[in-house]
Order: sequence, then C-alpha cells, then structure tokens
Amino acid sequence: MSFVNERIEVHSWHWCYRLAIIGVSLSFVIQWFLIATLGFDERFLLVPPIAILAAWCFDIHYHQQAETQWQLLNDSLENQVEERAARLQQALDFESTLKRITDKVRDSLDESQILQTAVRELAEGLGANACHASLYSLEENTAHVCYEYNPSIFSTRGQVTWMQDAPEIYQSLLRGECVQFCNLIRHPIRGRVTMLACPMFDDQNVVGDLWLFIDKDYAFRDLEIRLVQQVANQCAIALRQANLYQHAQAQVKTLEQVNWLKDDFLSTVSHELRTPVSNMKMSIHMLELTLKRIQTKDNSIQKATQYLQILKYECEREISLINDLLDLQRLEAGQRSLVLETVQLHVWLTQILQPFENRAHTRQLALCLNLPPYDLPPFISDLGAVERVLAELMNNACKYTPPGETITISVDAKPGMMQFSVRNVGVEIPEVELPHIFNKFYRVPNADPWKQGGTGLGLALVQRLVQHLAGEIEVKSGHNQTEFIVEIPNHLARVPA
Repeated sequence: MSFVNERIEVHSWHWCYRLAIIGVSLSFVIQWFLIATLGFDERFLLVPPIAILAAWCFDIHYHQQAETQWQLLNDSLENQVEERAARLQQALDFESTLKRITDKVRDSLDESQILQTAVRELAEGLGANACHASLYSLEENTAHVCYEYNPSIFSTRGQVTWMQDAPEIYQSLLRGECVQFCNLIRHPIRGRVTMLACPMFDDQNVVGDLWLFIDKDYAFRDLEIRLVQQVANQCAIALRQANLYQHAQAQVKTLEQVNWLKDDFLSTVSHELRTPVSNMKMSIHMLELTLKRIQTKDNSIQKATQYLQILKYECEREISLINDLLDLQRLEAGQRSLVLETVQLHVWLTQILQPFENRAHTRQLALCLNLPPYDLPPFISDLGAVERVLAELMNNACKYTPPGETITISVDAKPGMMQFSVRNVGVEIPEVELPHIFNKFYRVPNADPWKQGGTGLGLALVQRLVQHLAGEIEVKSGHNQTEFIVEIPNHLARVPA
C-alpha cells in the first residue's frame, strides 16, 4: 500500500512541473504580443527562455530521480515478493514434513520407531546439526536420551540427565514451554551451538522432550518452533497410543495365561480325579472277588488287605486334592480364622515327623531333626496351619530327593518369631523357575523323574497359609541342595499379661 502511495506522489509532482513549463511558455507568448502591439522593451523576452530552459533542466533531473526511485521501489517490491514466496514455500515444506511425520508416527505402535522417525525427520527438515528425544522418569526426576539423529561420530544415546542439575530448563519444560538458548561454555563434543528443547506432553503429564542443535549464530524462527511443537504433540499422542496398546497386549497375554492355567487345571484335575477313582473301582472289584473266594484259599485274606490298602491310599489322595482346593478358596476369600494353641516344639515336631520316617526309609532317605542346644520357648500359633505347611514341604522333599540323600528339618527361635527350615540334598530348582514355584497349578518342568504326579497346589497352599499366619517364606536353591525357610510369628509375645 505504501508503494502505491509513493507511486501516485511521484506522478503528481511530475505533472505539476510539466504544467509549470506550459505556464512559462504561455507567459512568453503574452509578453511577445505586448511588445509587438504595445511597444514594450524587447529585453523582457530574454527572461522566459531562460526560465523555460531552467524548467526543462529541472524537469529532466527530477525525471531521472523519479526513475531511480521507481527502480528502487520496484526492486524492493520484488524482494518482498521473493521473501514472501520463500516463506510460503517454507510453510508448505513444514506442512509436508509435519504430515509425513504425523502419518508415520500415527500408524506405528512401536515407541522406538515413533521417536526415531521424529528426530530424523526434524533434523533433516530443519537442517539441524543433531536432534534427540528423551523420555522422563518423574519418580526418579531424570531424563533419559533414548533416540537420536546425529550425523557426527559422537553419540549421547543412553545419557541420563538429572533434572535438578538444570532447573531453569526443566521447570519450563515440565510446564509445557519450549526453551531456546545458546551455551556460554563450549561443549567438548558439540562446541558452541544454539539449542531448542520442546516438551512432549499428553493430557496427563510431560512424557519427554525433543532437543535440536544448530549453529550458534542461528535463532529458531516462530514457524520452526511451531513445527517442533506440533511434532512433539503428535509424538506424545502416538506414545500414549503405543503404551495403551502394550498394556492391552499385556492384558491379553495375562488372559491367555489364565486361560492356559484353566485348561491345564481342568486337564490335571481330571487326570488326578480319574486315576484314583479308577484304582479304587478296580480295587473294590478285586476285593469283591477275593471275598467271594475267601473260604477256598488261605492267601485271599492277604490279597484283600492289599487291595484295601490301595483303596485307602487313593481315597486319601482324592480327599487331599479336594481339601487343598477348598483350603485355597477359603484362604483367598479370607474365610479362615486363626485358632491359637500352645505347644512345646521339640515334642510336637517329633510327632508330626513320625509318619514321614517310614516313607523316608522306604525311599532310602535319611531324615534328620536339627534342634538348637538351648530350650525353645513355648510356641503359640495356629498349629493346624503350621503342621500343614511342614507336611507339604516334607511331602515335596520326600518326593523329589534322590535315594541315598538327606532331608534335614531345623528349627530356631528368633525375636518374636519361630524359624523352620526344610533342606534336602541332591536336587536343585532352576533359578528361572524360582519366581513361579508358588503359583497355583505350576510344576517345574522335568523335575519329576519318577513320574509321581501332583496338582501343583502344594506350594501355593503353603504360601497362602504362611501369609495367613502373618509369616514369610523363602526358598534357596543351589550347590546341589534346596532349602525352604519359613518364619512364623510366635503369638506368645502378644498374649496380655
């Protein structure tokens, strides 16, 4: 608009000068007419030509100035047009870059691909020396450089920055504000550079940031900063989607695991229920036939006794399985209460270990009870639950300990606690299996060389019972031995005086 006004002003003055020349010429004609008709002195005719000549010279000079000014204005207009065209092209390029980045990160559910794409496209689109993306750990107050685009040989990937070391920067970033600055001290790797940090934040909090590094004499323009902000917003949305997807995948895997456990449970329970029932049915049938012939053969009574023993054993297996399931259900539902009793452990342990002596002898195992040299204090607890815990641990020890090895049961008094230990030699649990052995229906693969079977409920029941008693259980396995350590509170300290 200013250029148009200047152009109108130039043309107005130009025509004014031309009108002045015309006026001077007309004045000359009038003076000549007066001299010719009225007899005026002819010297008066010299003034108009001189005036006309001066006017023409002034007109030529001003015309040249006007042409020069016109050329300058034309050049300025061309520069403005070129500058605006360059800005428009840059805006179109930035829009294309943003669309390309948005399409790539929006279609990806991989965190590494999202951020790697963003840093590479930003660095190339803005001509930056380097660009990297950091993810925040707000609990630890740190920023971890996870992905970078850096054409130099130096890498900052894996670098961890404590936010309190640069509060002036990270306080702004945590508020969702961009920060642009130049380092005063020369960096040993990047030197003197201009840096732009832009936060990535979703609707909950800041999840990370994007950093760009460029020459120290350069300042990021508003259009470039808006591009980085929009890319950071798209990255935050994409990361949120990726996290939700990973969470959903984890839930799917959990459901698959639960479904697998359900199928395994049904298969195991079906087998464990069917086998004892089949054996009982066959034993009952054989017992029936034997009793019919009891009067004809003397050894029939011995066979009948043997069949009855099988029937009794299988019935106990069936009842034990059902009891385990019911006990687990009651413990998980919190429907079992503590029944406290007082006992002297050295007598009580001897009694509950007696049934395992015959079993250990049959399997050629040595069974040892290790008591401290001092007298143990009276133990007050739910003895039924404690006995069940020790019985399950002893069952496992007898089942999986190779012949010729030793099973040791130890007890020791701790302040306010009683510690029980069951250690068997000759067997180890792989370290990778230790976190899973207390899961329901879980059995260590290839840990049952004698194919004795089991439901995988024993150790799960042990853990629930120990928790019910407000105690703790720990397992150690290595150096060709496995040890379960159980600590149970001694309620004697809680009995009022």
